[in-house]
Amino acid sequence: MKFESGGAPIIGSANLNKLPLLYIHIPFCEKLCPYCSFHRVVFDSALCRDYFKALRKEIMLYKGKGYDFSGIYVGGGTPTILVEELEETLKLARQCFSIRQISVETNPNHLTDETISALKRAGINRLSVGVQSFDDQLLRDMDRYDKYGSREAITHRLSQTLGHFDTLNADMIFNFPSQTMTMLERDLDILMDIGIDQITYYPLMVSDSTRQAIGEKFGYVNYAKEEQFYHRIAERLIPAYRHSSAWCFSKNAAMIDEYIVDYDEYAGIGSGSIGYLNGICYANTFNIAEYISQVNRGEMPIMASRSFRLKDRLRYDFLMKLFGMNMDIGASRAKYGGIFYQALWFNILAFILAGALQYRPSHLHLTKRGCYLWVIMMREFFIAVNNFRDFCRSG
Repeated sequence: MKFESGGAPIIGSANLNKLPLLYIHIPFCEKLCPYCSFHRVVFDSALCRDYFKALRKEIMLYKGKGYDFSGIYVGGGTPTILVEELEETLKLARQCFSIRQISVETNPNHLTDETISALKRAGINRLSVGVQSFDDQLLRDMDRYDKYGSREAITHRLSQTLGHFDTLNADMIFNFPSQTMTMLERDLDILMDIGIDQITYYPLMVSDSTRQAIGEKFGYVNYAKEEQFYHRIAERLIPAYRHSSAWCFSKNAAMIDEYIVDYDEYAGIGSGSIGYLNGICYANTFNIAEYISQVNRGEMPIMASRSFRLKDRLRYDFLMKLFGMNMDIGASRAKYGGIFYQALWFNILAFILAGALQYRPSHLHLTKRGCYLWVIMMREFFIAVNNFRDFCRSG
């Protein structure tokens, strides 16, 4: 994927027919996990406070350009690392935009009375907790045990937090090389016993920058085992849960981590954030000091962008909508016109013949086989995004 350097004229006219999502990136973590490719740095209190001030200025830049948003997703990093700063930032965003739902990521050690109260004041609807696994040995291998807690501690904190938000999500990872089916079953038992609202079960994603660390810590990934694990997860969770996406399982209608499924467009603010507006994908600078400096000068901190052709936008929609389990053919034809079948007829036919898709009047749906095929495609999509982040960081 080829990106052009420098700011792009993407923030000129806002399409308000369907309000996009505002993604806010907080790159600070108390500890850096070896498998993670997201843009993150070790927490520094003074730098983090300066960063939040810059975020609030970037919010005002978008407001000044006429943008409006109906949802917010805050990712990281660890967004709740300075919860009072996060609360102030979300308060400003809610004053500036037509926000109806807010999702925030956190870690188990932040599930305290003080943090939960601050998040409720901020209007959080969905809290997504990075659990990854309840297995104490795996948590030690991930360097999470000492900082984020043992199986017993995490289970207790999740149970105590349940009911405080519309949706409490547990972010889990499957297919660590050292993970066994017995370990996976134990994790599923705990999640079912807690009765958590939503479970997002990611396959382990090995980007170029994490391959060596993952190999040294856990061994090398077996994708045949990945498929076995995935099907067992689905067997255990359904029908108590329903598919919100190919790897997200929900009890009720709710936001999901993959906001790119529910929102056709999203603006990315913060260092290292990625946005997709008006057919243009763009990335903010990954240099935190540079990000703060640019925003303080009143500049959009965009380091690279790429404009996608109509056919590329259509293929992107095809991937994302079906990752969310179905695609509305009528809505897509209305959006793209005659190019819809011209661009996608072969893909649709191939996936139907492969048993991955079913057609029911006006909609394409993922089958059981299709769910895992889409997990594979989305895994590779996100690995490519992570490799792009690595490229930006090295630039």
